[in-house]
Parts: sequence; structure tokens; C-alpha cells
Amino acid sequence: MMFTVELSGGLELHFGGKRVIQVELDEPATIADLVKHLSNNVMTDRRKEMLVLDDYEVRPGILVLINDTDWELEGKQDYQIQPGDEIMFASTLHGG
Repeated sequence: MMFTVELSGGLELHFGGKRVIQVELDEPATIADLVKHLSNNVMTDRRKEMLVLDDYEVRPGILVLINDTDWELEGKQDYQIQPGDEIMFASTLHGG
């Protein structure tokens, strides 16, 4: 199953500067599966804690949108990804 992942707010720096990534995962896949895949296979930065805690839990301060809807309204990490979904990870944390 193919779908699009968009990164913003500085997260793209941890993925080799890529803002949009095409991801292919076996079905069925959840957001938890995606986060684990991204942190283990796609991130170029060794500091996995910039995205995840405990392998699949998105760290506080990162907004996750599924088809422009807050993931909390969609079931968070248990959401079953559908072909063609657009998933965005945006950091809301900024240095000062």
C-alpha cells in the first residue's frame, strides 16, 4: 500500500531534508507501524527521540494530521492507514 508522508516544522531535517516521502507498507498498517518504519528505516538522523518515544509513540510537540484531520480524532496510533492517505508530521517546537 502506497501513501504520502509530509514533514514540516524542522522534522524534514531529520529525514535528509525531504519534505515529502512516498511510503509503502504491508496492509494492514497503523500509524504506530508507520512511525516505527520511519524511525527505523527512513530517518537519516540517529537521534530517533526527535520523532518517537518507545519505538512507536510520537513525542509531545509533534502534530500529526491524517488527511488534514488531527490524528486524535482518528484514533491516534491505532488508525488503520488507507491507500492514498496523506499523513503529515509537523513539529510545533521551536528553539529560542
